[in-house]
Amino acid sequence: MHSTILIAEDDPVSRLVLSRRLEGCGYYVSTVADGAAAWEILESADAPPIAILDWMMPGLDGLEVCRRLRINQRDRYTYVILLSGREDKADVVAALHAGVDDYLVKPCDWTQLEARLVVAMRILALQGQLIAAREKLRQEASHDHLTGLWNRGAAIANLRRDLSRALRAGEPLSLAFVDLDHFKSINDTWGHHAGDAVLMQTAARLQRCVRGTDTVARWGGEELLLVLPDTDPSRAAEVAERVRAAIADEPFEADGVALPVTASLGVAFADGERADDWEHVVKRADAALYRAKASGRNRVDIAGAAGPVLLLPAAARIVPSPMTLASVA
Repeated sequence: MHSTILIAEDDPVSRLVLSRRLEGCGYYVSTVADGAAAWEILESADAPPIAILDWMMPGLDGLEVCRRLRINQRDRYTYVILLSGREDKADVVAALHAGVDDYLVKPCDWTQLEARLVVAMRILALQGQLIAAREKLRQEASHDHLTGLWNRGAAIANLRRDLSRALRAGEPLSLAFVDLDHFKSINDTWGHHAGDAVLMQTAARLQRCVRGTDTVARWGGEELLLVLPDTDPSRAAEVAERVRAAIADEPFEADGVALPVTASLGVAFADGERADDWEHVVKRADAALYRAKASGRNRVDIAGAAGPVLLLPAAARIVPSPMTLASVA
C-alpha cells in the first residue's frame, strides 16, 4: 500500500516533474517550495511518513529541516531522502549525521528513487510493527487481561496522580470499592467460564456508569475499584448507587443462562491525603465495603467524616452503619 510523500523543492519545474512521477507510481504527493513550509507540515500531527527534501532551499535548507525533525521526533518516524547536487563524500556523511535516511544526487535517477522508496516503505512497516508490539506490551502491563480494565498497579498510579492533582487544585476526590456478592458460588455452580463472563459484563456496566476521566480497575478477583476525581461524597454516593443498581437490576448472561448478581460497595472521600498517603483512603473505602457486606450485601456504605454512614439500596432510608466490622467473604 503506497503512502503520502512530502516533496520540498524550490525549483518549480523539478517539483512538478518529481510530483507527477511519484503520483504515476501510485503515491499521494504533497509539495512545498521551501524548508520553512516543509517543517510546518512535518511537525504537525498528521505529517507524511516520507519526506523528499532538496538540500539547498530558501530559509531552512533540507539538512536543517532534518535536524529539527530528529530532535523533535515523535513515535511515528519520518523517513527522509535528501536530494542534492553535491557528490562529495563529506557531504553525504554530513547529511547522514544530520539524520537523513537516504541521499540521492541530482539529477535524480528514477529507478534508484523508486527502489529507495520501496526500502522506505519496508522500514516504515517494520517500525509500525514495533510500535504495535510495544503498545501491546504496555497494554498488558497496565490492564487486566480478562476485563480490559486498569490493573491494580495502574490503579494505584492513577490514584496517586489524581490525589496530587486534587491536593494542588483543592478539589474533592472519592474512591469506591465494588465487590460482587457470593461470586464464589457462581464459579462453583456454573463454572469459571460463567464467572469470567460476569466479570467482563460487570466491567462494561461500570464503565457506562462513570466518566472518561474516572478510573475503573480490577483490584483483584471479583473486587473492582473506582477512582472518582473532582467528586464529593454526595456525588460519589450517587455514582455508587448507580453502579449497584446497574449490577442488580438486570441479570447477567453466561452460556444462555440468566444469572442474578448483586454487589456491595464501600465509598471513601479523600480528606487531605497526599499522593503518598493513598493507602489511607483505600483502607477506609475497603472498611466501608466490609460494613456493606456485613450489613446484608447489595448495598452501599459511605465512610463519612463524622463516622460511617450506610446508604441502603434504592427506596430504603439512610441509616448509621454498624461500627463493628465483621469478617465477611
